[in-house]
This record gives sequence, C-alpha cells and structure tokens, in this order.
Amino acid sequence: MSDPTATPARHTVVAAALELFATQGFEATSVEQIAQAAGVSRSTFFRQFGGKDDVVFTDHDDLLSLLRSFLATPHENPWSAVCAASVEVFRHFAADPELARRRYTVVRQVPALREREIVTVFQYERVFDDYLRSALPGIDPVESVAFAAAVTAVHNHVLRRLLRGTVPVDPSVLTAAYDDLLHRFGVHPAGEEPAVDDLVIAAFPRRMPAAEIARRLRSELE
Repeated sequence: MSDPTATPARHTVVAAALELFATQGFEATSVEQIAQAAGVSRSTFFRQFGGKDDVVFTDHDDLLSLLRSFLATPHENPWSAVCAASVEVFRHFAADPELARRRYTVVRQVPALREREIVTVFQYERVFDDYLRSALPGIDPVESVAFAAAVTAVHNHVLRRLLRGTVPVDPSVLTAAYDDLLHRFGVHPAGEEPAVDDLVIAAFPRRMPAAEIARRLRSELE
C-alpha cells in the first residue's frame, strides 16, 4: 500500500507549518509566513491545502482515502485486513516521529484542532465499520462497531507511546497487539482452540433452508 502523503513538496509545506505553529503559535502564524518558510507561493499553498488547519490534518485526509482504496480490494480475512490497514497508518507516522510529535504538540494546544482530531478518529473508525459491514453481509452491527472501535483504540494507544516518548516504537508492537485482539474476538486467521464450553456442534438436514439454519444457530448462541 503506497503512501500518497509522502510527496516532497507537500511534506516541506507541512513541516514548515508545524515548525511555525510550534514556535510562534497556531493563531499567530499566517499563511504567508508558511508559504515563505516552505518556499512556495501563497496560491500554491491554497491549491494544496484549504487552510492552516488542513495543513495539520492533511496526512489523515490522504490516509483515509488510502485506506478506503485498500479495503475496496479483495481480502481473505476482513478482520485481518482492518488491522493491516491500521498498521499502515501507524507506519506513516512512525516513519517521521519528530514531525508526528510536533503535530501532536500543536493539536494539544489548540482547542479547535483537538475537536477536529476527535472527528478524524471517528472517521477511521467509520471506515473500518463500513468495510466490515460490506465484507461480512449479515454481521451484527454491534460486532462491527465493537471491532472497529477496538482497532482504533489500540492504534491510538500505541501511537501515543510514540508521540509522548523519545524513542522509536516499532510497528511490530502494534501488529502484536492486533494479533491478540483477533484472538480475543475469535477471528484470527490461524483459527482458535475453543474451550470445552465454547464449542458448538450442530447437525441439520441438507434440505433445511439456510435461513432456518441461521435462525436456529442464532437462537442457540443467544
């Protein structure tokens, strides 16, 4: 999964903007100052970004688009696909931890940016939830919401370790956490070893409609 946010020109503008926001404040920094520091024209800035806050969140906007494209392709295990997509998001920020930490500091200092960050986190969760509902027709919405929320929460927990610390956090840390999460939900691609009281064996006549089989299984499981 290639990263569309890694273009040098955009990265230069983002880095310059975050440096100015961190040193002189978000509100005190003008678009003209950002453009000058990045070596681009004001019009170029507005072609690339809608405004100052868009510079802060441009990575997320691009990554969300990337995730939608990635999840739109076939995957053998939808649950694992969600985790893999999330790991790629983490890899993006782990590739330049200093820039990610600078962005984190700026967002923490500006209430309006914190509010947008909350919305952005929900957008990731919604992408994962929508994908699971599409890839697994008939899934209980509570299950898709719960898994999407868990994946997002685990990602943010590991990412905060990177942002609040001073040492690198390898993506393998997140991968291991997701491996455990897949087991907890009973959807690990390697399968599960069920406990005695967690095993259901059922037999039905071949002629029984699939809908009736599903109804009876659901009744037993509930």
